[in-house]
Amino acid sequence: MAMLRLIRRVCRDQKGSGTAELVIVMPVLFLLFLSIVQFALYMHAAHIAQAAAAQALSAARVSGGSAGAGTAAGQQVLAQLGRGPLREPSVRAQRGADQASAQVRGKAVSVIPFVTLAVRAEAVGPVEKFSSAVSP
Repeated sequence: MAMLRLIRRVCRDQKGSGTAELVIVMPVLFLLFLSIVQFALYMHAAHIAQAAAAQALSAARVSGGSAGAGTAAGQQVLAQLGRGPLREPSVRAQRGADQASAQVRGKAVSVIPFVTLAVRAEAVGPVEKFSSAVSP
């Protein structure tokens, strides 16, 4: 009978249950918080890459522009923004007879260990051409 009372008392004893719950819940909460921060940094890096690609395209597609001018304009935007959430960025602009394009690639800053997120932005548009045709 004494053994049965002891088992019942141990089963009803709640000492330490708060600590056990905290040990289980806190890592999950930290991971959730870091995931939100990681998503925000990824989106910011994607916006920076898109801005650099748009500027590179603008410089490459104008009349008298070139692929080199587009690449330089994209790199200038990245230099002005500094070393933010976009790491190891690379800019590549191309210009054809009818179309120009610019690509920016890089990696988002990692907050969660062992997570690497690639960032890629592309902008494409027609090359500006002036015609001397006069309409009546």
